[in-house]
Amino acid sequence: MTNEELRKRFNPEGSLLRRQQMRMLEILVEIDKICKKHDIRYWLSSGTLIGAMRHNGFIPWDDDLDIEMMRSDYVRLMEVLPSELPDWLALQNDETDPNYFFYYAKVRDRRSKMLEQNNYDRLWQEQGIYIDIFPLEQHPIWLHKLTEKTVGHMYKIWRTSTDDTKAIRKVRRIFDFNNRFVFPCLRAILSIFNFQFSIFRSALPLGSSKNSQLSTITSGMGIPFHKRRYLDEIFPLTTHVFEGREFPVPHDADAHLRHLYGDYMQLPDLNKLAIHVGKLEFFA
Repeated sequence: MTNEELRKRFNPEGSLLRRQQMRMLEILVEIDKICKKHDIRYWLSSGTLIGAMRHNGFIPWDDDLDIEMMRSDYVRLMEVLPSELPDWLALQNDETDPNYFFYYAKVRDRRSKMLEQNNYDRLWQEQGIYIDIFPLEQHPIWLHKLTEKTVGHMYKIWRTSTDDTKAIRKVRRIFDFNNRFVFPCLRAILSIFNFQFSIFRSALPLGSSKNSQLSTITSGMGIPFHKRRYLDEIFPLTTHVFEGREFPVPHDADAHLRHLYGDYMQLPDLNKLAIHVGKLEFFA
C-alpha cells in the first residue's frame, strides 16, 4: 500500500489519531528547541525512527513518539526542562510525579487526557498526550537484563493491585532502592571497568569484533528494553524529514534499524496492530 492509502485507512486528517500525532509533533518541536539551545544531543528512535525512514513522518497507525539520548545528555535535559517548558507542557519523571515509577521520562501535554490500555497511568498526576524520552548507557547486555529483573516485581505489583495505595508504596520503595543504591553502585563499578576497557580498546585494531563490542550501548538501567545499539551507527547524528520538519536521526539509520528490527521497510500484518491508547480527550 502507498503512504496515501495507509493514511486514508489509519490516520486521515481530522481523525482522533491524527490529532494525537500532531499534538505529539508539537511537543517534539518544543523539545527540539530546548535541546538545540542547550547543545543536548538526541535522536528519533524506535517506531518513530521507522516512521521517519519509511513514511517521512509517523507510521500511519502509530500512537506514540520516542526519542533517545545518552544518559549524560538525559541528566542535563532533566535539569533544564522544568524551567524551559511552556506552561502547556509538563515534565513527568520520578521527581515531578510521586506515583510515576518508570526509569525514563515523559513530556506531557496539559491540554489533553489520555489513558492507556495497560492502566499503569491510573494514579499519575499528568495524563495528557506525551512523548517518551529514553536514556541510553554503555553497559553489558547481561547486566542490563539483571537490572530489568530488579524492577520486574514493580510492574507485577501494579498490574495485580487490588489496593492502589498500598501498591504504590511498595512500588516506590523498590524504585527508590534501585535509584539511590543499586544502580549508582553498578554505575560506579562499571566506570572502573570502562576505564580499563578504554585502555584495552585503544590497543585493538579499528573494526575488530572486540572493539565493536566495546562500543555497544543499550537502554538505561531499569528500563525493560535491552536491544543492542552501536555507537558508530548513531554518531555523528544527521537529520531526516519527519512530518515536514528536519529532526536528528542516527547517521546510519538504515543499519541501526536493521540491527534492531530486521527488514523494517516491510509493513507488518495490518490486521494485527497493537495500540497503546485506551481513552483520549482534547480540552484545547
